Amino acid sequence: MKTEISIQGLTASLSSARQSRKTIGFVPTMGNLHQGHLNLVREARKLCDVVVVSIFVNPIQFGPNEDFDSYPRTLDQDSQLLADVGCDIIFAPSVEQMYGKYPRLTNISVGQITDDLCGAQRLGHFDGVAVVVTKLFNIVQPHFAFFGQKDYQQLAVIKQFVQDLNMPIEIMGVPIARAEDGLALSSRNGYLSAEHRQTAPVIYQSLKTAASNLKQGALLSDVLLQIKNELTQHGFEVDYVEARSPMLQTVEQFDQDIVLFVAAKLGKTRLIDNLQVNFSSSFKI
Repeated sequence: MKTEISIQGLTASLSSARQSRKTIGFVPTMGNLHQGHLNLVREARKLCDVVVVSIFVNPIQFGPNEDFDSYPRTLDQDSQLLADVGCDIIFAPSVEQMYGKYPRLTNISVGQITDDLCGAQRLGHFDGVAVVVTKLFNIVQPHFAFFGQKDYQQLAVIKQFVQDLNMPIEIMGVPIARAEDGLALSSRNGYLSAEHRQTAPVIYQSLKTAASNLKQGALLSDVLLQIKNELTQHGFEVDYVEARSPMLQTVEQFDQDIVLFVAAKLGKTRLIDNLQVNFSSSFKI
């Protein structure tokens, strides 16, 4: 396994693969890897001849009061984990490699689907994601790119600009990886105190209860309120509890497939999760 820190080095490392017409799979990360990330690499390994993983903490997707400076940088540990699951190349550039010495004057902004949910809470976040992912796609030029469904809105944003900009890349969404107690795996889970870590799975439990209640005929508005109340009672500060179509349009009732979304803070740690709920006409709403 190679580790490249420059764009030129990565291009050279991939040149023989391109000449041999091998398929290139790409997994963008910010490091501090967990099993969710490793699942993405495993999926890439199944499908692709060469697997590239980037490790880059992207400054322009963090807000002024967010955790860019304190975000864990664990390259040595990450490298060992990636070697164990079959990564071929780690691309770990510096900020200067990615953004250069001069001010960035170009932005990429995806409308509508970034207006609410995390887009409303983290202004400019998805622009930062769109810029860095576009840059990484231009650098790596993969055939397939793999993203986790935990960041469902982010996945939708990436699919949208890949379609809109005619990028020749297939975006692969990979199901959420969870701990045994149901908590969605996230690098930020490491910020949770021991007490908060015991409470955090309530998010997933409330989502599962909501899905069950919907299928038994409960009103969508009622189950959303129940999720919010449940979280509040357990000490969460709720950012939002929402339902959307799989394409992120607003829905008023459970008469189609939907996705339930939650974002909430537990202590100083912001957690997100989602659950897809399939509609069946046999349910009486």
